[in-house]
Amino acid sequence: MKRPVRLLGALAASALLLAGCGSSEADPAADGTGAAAGETVQIGITQIVSHPSLDAAREGFKRALEENGIDAEYDEQNAQGDQSTATSIANTFASDGKDLVLAIATPTAQAAAQAITDIPVLFTAVTEPAEAGLVDSWEAPGGNLTGTSDLNPVKEQLELLAEIAPDAKTVGVVYSSGEVNSEVQVELAREAAEELGLTLEEATVSNSAEVQQAAQSLDVDAFYVPTDNVVVSALESVLATAEQRQVPVIVGESDSVERGGLATYGIDYDKLGYQTGLMAVEILNEGADPAEMPVATLEELTLVVNSGAAERMGVEVPQAVLDRADKVVE
Repeated sequence: MKRPVRLLGALAASALLLAGCGSSEADPAADGTGAAAGETVQIGITQIVSHPSLDAAREGFKRALEENGIDAEYDEQNAQGDQSTATSIANTFASDGKDLVLAIATPTAQAAAQAITDIPVLFTAVTEPAEAGLVDSWEAPGGNLTGTSDLNPVKEQLELLAEIAPDAKTVGVVYSSGEVNSEVQVELAREAAEELGLTLEEATVSNSAEVQQAAQSLDVDAFYVPTDNVVVSALESVLATAEQRQVPVIVGESDSVERGGLATYGIDYDKLGYQTGLMAVEILNEGADPAEMPVATLEELTLVVNSGAAERMGVEVPQAVLDRADKVVE
């Protein structure tokens, strides 16, 4: 049975109050109320495109709910990289009475923010939610949206590039002109490159079919791939260009290393999605208000190196990097 999440929250709060009168333990399931009591909640998931990082965030989210006793029925939709489709999905979710919506990546979160105003929306894999117009501020979102950010340690990633390939002076970055998260990362990359004495060469794309040509248009000593959904969905095009030219590719997250990127110093998207799921548990079980839930990030970062990719790119990874790597992909 489906009930509005705010009702679930109110019932849970009532259960807590009643429990306080007769027991020191507050169990929302004790009197048969709240999501923990076996209610099936309806959750809409809207994802801009499929690639391992976004898929991992989605599965981490669902695992968090399952492990915390939330009985959820999921309506999973994928916009296949099309913003108009993302808008249509958000409008459908707004009208069919979901209890909660998860928006994966910035474009779908922006579509949800426009269409959905009266039910909780959590986002994940969003780089800069305030810049994207999703929240008033990271500390106090102020509306019905909150979630987790995947803001990269861009400077540390370029420092890693400089350590692995000290002779590289020009770095190519292909990114989507339609993603706010990419613009934020590229701006950070420009600042970091200047500090490190590197020159950033840029090429923009509007869809994944343009990635290969954009990569080939850049005559550079190395590539840097931020967490750009359009480019990551076509990562193999950048990797093929780099391997042909025998130059390294530093990527924005570990799943892209597993796919053939040389190395990253970044976050685990499964853990990021799991953390977002714990926020959903707070909303569904405890009636937490998204407006008062600060945007969260993962503090734990991991260094991942792909030794096979290094060989294909003609790069010798320094032993010092291998010695401190959290994971080396063969």
